[in-house]
Amino acid sequence: MNIPNMLTISRFVLIPVYLMFFFNGYIKIAFLVLLVAGLTDILDGYLARTRGLITPVGVMLDPLADKCMMIMVVISLLVSGMIPWQAAAAMFVRDLGMIIGSAFFHFRGKRTVPANVMGKLTTVLYYLAILFIVFELHFAITYLWFVIAVSFVTSFIYIIEFLFLNRKVKQP
Repeated sequence: MNIPNMLTISRFVLIPVYLMFFFNGYIKIAFLVLLVAGLTDILDGYLARTRGLITPVGVMLDPLADKCMMIMVVISLLVSGMIPWQAAAAMFVRDLGMIIGSAFFHFRGKRTVPANVMGKLTTVLYYLAILFIVFELHFAITYLWFVIAVSFVTSFIYIIEFLFLNRKVKQP
């Protein structure tokens, strides 16, 4: 257990905090909690890379924490009627697919693909979409659909990277 991994675990702890604020009508404060979670994500990644503290557990837990937080955010936005069910369904399919696929292959000894630039960009774009939704900007849902499309492209890139990372070299 190191500082980056503790920061990752703190994101799991922030999920119920976010939900408490959101469902008690403090939507903007809930968004601030989401931003704090995002900042811990940036900080843990920075510390892990610059201090040589990358661990297999961290490589698996970091994206899991992000996905779990995002799933809870999507559920809260869906239940409150702030996003259409079709957008929520698309986001669930993508995120649950990534979680289940990652866990399935991790526990079978396959190597996990670390976060890449596209994954980080997708996360930033989702945060912007949520910001636009929370502040009820007229283009928020259109922008959300754009981000959903980008997230599927990002997933495809991760799948390709996973296949290359775990390919078996055939001996002549």
